[in-house]
Amino acid sequence: MPTRPTPSELVRAQIAIEAHALAADGSWLVYVRRTVVRGAYRRHLWRISTAGGRPRQLTNGEVNDTSPEISPNGKRIAFLRASANLAAPEKERLAQAWIVDALGGDPVPLGRLSHGVEGLRWSPDSRSLALLAPTPEARFLVGERSARNGDAPAPTARRITRMDFRNDEGYRDRRTHLWLVPARRRAHPRQLTRGDFDVESPSWAPDGQSIAFAADMTPDAVINPQTAIFIVSATGGDARELARLRGDLVAPAWSPNGCWLAAFGTDVEDPPEAHQPEVWVIDARGGQARSRSANLDLPAGVWVGSHLNRTDEPEGPLWLDDTSLVALLTVRGRSIPWHFHLNGGAEPLVDPERRVIASGLQAASGTVVVNAQVDGSASELAVVRGEKPQRLTRNGAAWQRSFPLPRLDEMQLAGPAGQIQTWVYSPADERRTRGAPKPALPVILDIHGGPTGAWGPGTSLDAIALTAAGYRVVRPNIRGSAGFGAEWVDGLGPRWGEADAADILAVVDGLIQDGLAEEGRVGVMGLSYGGFLVNWLVGVTERFKAAVSENGVTNQVTAWAECHFGIYDTGRAGLGDPLSEEGMFALWSRSPLRNVANVHTPLLMLQAEEDRVCPASDNVQFFAALRALGREVEYVLYPEEHHVMQSIGRPDRRIDRLDRILAWFAQHLR
Repeated sequence: MPTRPTPSELVRAQIAIEAHALAADGSWLVYVRRTVVRGAYRRHLWRISTAGGRPRQLTNGEVNDTSPEISPNGKRIAFLRASANLAAPEKERLAQAWIVDALGGDPVPLGRLSHGVEGLRWSPDSRSLALLAPTPEARFLVGERSARNGDAPAPTARRITRMDFRNDEGYRDRRTHLWLVPARRRAHPRQLTRGDFDVESPSWAPDGQSIAFAADMTPDAVINPQTAIFIVSATGGDARELARLRGDLVAPAWSPNGCWLAAFGTDVEDPPEAHQPEVWVIDARGGQARSRSANLDLPAGVWVGSHLNRTDEPEGPLWLDDTSLVALLTVRGRSIPWHFHLNGGAEPLVDPERRVIASGLQAASGTVVVNAQVDGSASELAVVRGEKPQRLTRNGAAWQRSFPLPRLDEMQLAGPAGQIQTWVYSPADERRTRGAPKPALPVILDIHGGPTGAWGPGTSLDAIALTAAGYRVVRPNIRGSAGFGAEWVDGLGPRWGEADAADILAVVDGLIQDGLAEEGRVGVMGLSYGGFLVNWLVGVTERFKAAVSENGVTNQVTAWAECHFGIYDTGRAGLGDPLSEEGMFALWSRSPLRNVANVHTPLLMLQAEEDRVCPASDNVQFFAALRALGREVEYVLYPEEHHVMQSIGRPDRRIDRLDRILAWFAQHLR
């Protein structure tokens, strides 16, 4: 029988299937399998047939191999490799492009770039690769110095003249551009694009003569981003704009005949959160764009959160043939592939009622593959056939057999604006009989990020550990959640701390009425926007006996400037800006810090030090105020970590985080 797991056992046992690539003939694929070895991650490439069978390991060693791409002729695999040795010099921890034979063997490096490589794409003739990599020229650095061995010393200063000087991982000292490199050992990469912009999502034209990509070339783009689609010749030169919408246009993909491109986009200026991305088809000659999903009222892409199903693959649309394409849409707590026809019409390839979270879409020669979580299991690769994902791999979720997996139920609870879809995780040994009272366990509400994220039928290490410890974990899709139509998103709008708080309290009432919770035995936790709402709730109600906020927001006024996308994000959310007295008051009115004197709930604040989405400088204000008031609060900082460290942070830090959550609720809620 599985025993109650410790955080250390969970984190060290977890295996994750990450990026994968499908061969052009659809007959086999290669994927990245992540494990924990001696307290550090190892990522290696594995190969498996889409007809099933045993997978075969292709790479090994103290390395992290990621982002695999199969050559169109099926003979070789390109990928990114970095040292997994945490003590290795910085230059060895930068990813570089490598190639290995499709059947295995010794990988060989391509030409090395001084600041690493971020992505790669094979040319149609399988003879060269387009690379995404930082340029040597520094944008803001003063007195930069290089080092022959070890880490480079810090520069003298950063002279910053634009707001796009950072992203969610730190300073953006160098622009990311396209490079071209022959697919042979130690070839010399040649830079294709230049300018004060970043290149994203490159896609080769079928004839190999040009490359489409997404970029925002407007001045100070982070204030009001407008990403468009551009094309550059494979021989270099100036890029030309192909298509632009009033909002953003991203993730281009060429049709096999080269006549069309598919992309995700929004055709509303400075789009509010209720206007979510649609699937677009663009004429490759004239650039005219038409939406193929506008009538579905569903967001394109994966908006469903799951800590066990993270990939680094693009989630844009892909072509099945010259007249149809496939894309992932978020549908009522699920993410599933949909089939779109060039002449109109669309239908789901997976039954929308199935409990599936799909990501990492791949399609080739009529074969569709996704990385899927089904009914709360960890992710496995699956081929989509007959409205059902048919599992290919078995080595992504096998580790879960050693632990008691939660019972997962989907409920509809009454809320102020309608039924609230709610996912309920209960201890594995809980059994219910018709008409019998349901055991009321201590309950922890887990609030998703976004606010346009959503919870789906996927589990997490948090849910496994908490239910094994005797808690019921409840994940509601309150107003603002994606996948339930624009009206549900717009039901939150700028009313942060109002509509969402009312929905959360309605969920508590519904759980108590249904016998699944008891007054005085309810806790709350959340990350990002979820952390904001936790911080807000403890200042407006004392119904929660313990709370954990992670990388949240406490002061919308300072977050407007300190969050790397805060200027445009608060505008699109309708929260306002501090450039006028009215806007300043609007932001302050939605700030948990304004209610801090009313907080009496014991609060654990978890913070990644390098988080640029919800920076430590914002959350320390709440901690400082609570300490000045003499309230019970702890503030835990994790060095070097970023916004979603609960799933990709260093293993020892993930263990510490989960240990602290369990201890906090055990002390204050049990």
